[in-house]
Amino acid sequence: MKHQETAQEIIKAVGGTNNINSVYHCVTRLRFDLKSNDKVDNGSLKKLDMVMGTNISGDQFQVIIGNDVAKVFDAMVKEHPAIQQSTENKEPKSDKKQNVVLNIFETIAGVFAPMLPAITAAGMLKGLLALFVSVGWMSAGTDTYRILSAIGDGVFHYLPLLIAVSAARKFGSNPFVAIALGTALMYPDMGALLSSGESVAFLGIPVTAVSYASSVIPILLAVWLMSYVEKWVDRVIPAALKLLLVPLITLLVMVPVTLIAIGPLGTFVGSGLSGGINWLLNEGGLIAGIVLGGAMALIIMTGMHYALVPIILSNIATLGFDKFLPLTFISNMGQAGATLGVFFRAKDKKLKTVALSTSFTALMGVTEPAMYGVNMKYKKPFAAAMIGSAVGGGFALAFGAKAYVLAGNGGLPGLPSLIGQTFWYSFGGMILAFVVGTIMSTIFGIKEEEGDAEALAKFSPGASTAPAAVASKGTTTTMNVDVDNMGTPTPTSNAIASAPMTGRAIPLREVNDPTFGDELMGKGVAFVPTLGELVSPVSGTVMNVFKTKHAIVVRSDNGMELLIHVGINTVKLRGQYFEAHVTSGTRVQAGDLLLTFELDQIAKEYDITTAMVVTNTADYQEIEPVQLGDIKMGQDVLKANM
Repeated sequence: MKHQETAQEIIKAVGGTNNINSVYHCVTRLRFDLKSNDKVDNGSLKKLDMVMGTNISGDQFQVIIGNDVAKVFDAMVKEHPAIQQSTENKEPKSDKKQNVVLNIFETIAGVFAPMLPAITAAGMLKGLLALFVSVGWMSAGTDTYRILSAIGDGVFHYLPLLIAVSAARKFGSNPFVAIALGTALMYPDMGALLSSGESVAFLGIPVTAVSYASSVIPILLAVWLMSYVEKWVDRVIPAALKLLLVPLITLLVMVPVTLIAIGPLGTFVGSGLSGGINWLLNEGGLIAGIVLGGAMALIIMTGMHYALVPIILSNIATLGFDKFLPLTFISNMGQAGATLGVFFRAKDKKLKTVALSTSFTALMGVTEPAMYGVNMKYKKPFAAAMIGSAVGGGFALAFGAKAYVLAGNGGLPGLPSLIGQTFWYSFGGMILAFVVGTIMSTIFGIKEEEGDAEALAKFSPGASTAPAAVASKGTTTTMNVDVDNMGTPTPTSNAIASAPMTGRAIPLREVNDPTFGDELMGKGVAFVPTLGELVSPVSGTVMNVFKTKHAIVVRSDNGMELLIHVGINTVKLRGQYFEAHVTSGTRVQAGDLLLTFELDQIAKEYDITTAMVVTNTADYQEIEPVQLGDIKMGQDVLKANM
């Protein structure tokens, strides 16, 4: 589809020009300030070949385009110049109040998402150990069992340390200072002091006895406050003394404050929240299961489930089980069953194929294709899924179904998390949700519309859109950059890129932004910089320096094309704190200075994580980091093999 046609379709899908306060673009996406996000037709947007996805950040609605975003934007404002937000001005102000609850959900999600691989791995191991013991394959008293158990239990016991690292990255503070804060709280002598039963005081101020092992809320609140303390101390300490005094003063302030105030407050809040929800799950029984099971899909859609992650983890770590998790399995089975009902009722062969394949993926715990691609599109199947989930949830909670570990998958592969005394009640609820969802969806039927099957084909496993090959996380995205008519790269050999900055190299998937973290722009590596300088990672040509100076594209002499994006959402700074030292078309050697930026100023408001992606990923068979961890600019960091 041409850029002009795409632009018009996007305007129509976001509610028309009357719903647009303003729009501007960054490196990959259109950023709309809309009068009402409720008027957006996400289904129509997802049908567009050039649209790779959508995202809501605060009140801002974002349409992810990729490298063609500038062309779509230009076509959009050419026809409707009044909607353009000048890139020379500051972030557009909206009359809408900031959604505090949404911000809390987003923050919690941003903290816990990077931790999930470790947590789910430990959870799966605990589930498998429970299975092995129950069938007699292993004895709980053996050395092997104890060692494997330590792998599973250790993560949950030292959960505050994992949270400290992730929260520090989210709030823009030093993760190692955050770990030091966490280790002080969990130091064995500190635990012995607080659990001694005698009164404890710091400089005459009473310290409340709190156990920090396996806790969630106290360290989360502590690191959040620490981020402000650290930044304030950093501003007032002379540069020559920052390395010594900033972390020292931060710890001397935060450890006592946490022990005296934040720890008890966090424990009280956490206990209150978990107590209230657990009371509902324990005492509500059948009614709670029906209500929560039926509403689970809506809870997930709105992001409210992120707020429950700390409670779930706390329950598993302290009680050994959680009653909310089985409902997520049951909800997924309801979605799978409803989509299977569409398969039975659909007449169009392509729609039947899509419905059957997405039903299978939902059974495997991946519900987005079924939920958004089929059930919500036809509405009645979505209602059928909710009914099935309500029936299954009511059955499960009526018999006290529990999950015993966090497996990280709400489908059949995650069943080990349910293994325990109540397994068959959870499994029975899943079966009921699937069967009832299938039956109700078959009874309700659907109204097939011309062209629906073709539009839905992009949701089926392995499907791709043209001209950009858009795939799910873990696969590549093909986007040929054509900036200022400089042509498309033609890779000629294997390539190596060096680190463009000094700091810490991390996997790209840990970037807290779906465009980069889900590899929509291509594979690569990310950095947490400690110095506000960006140098060229290759010898080649600068293809583009963005007007806001927060991103740059460089093409190497052997055809590897690299997009380097400094920080997350830093386009909102409109170039403030950035200075470009090259222009489009400049020849550079590896190590030549490209950008400088005021790291401390940017980090006060934004995540400074910098992504470096190979935008012509599809031209290579393999792209992977050479090394991760502490790194200096100029060291080899990324290799691409033909």
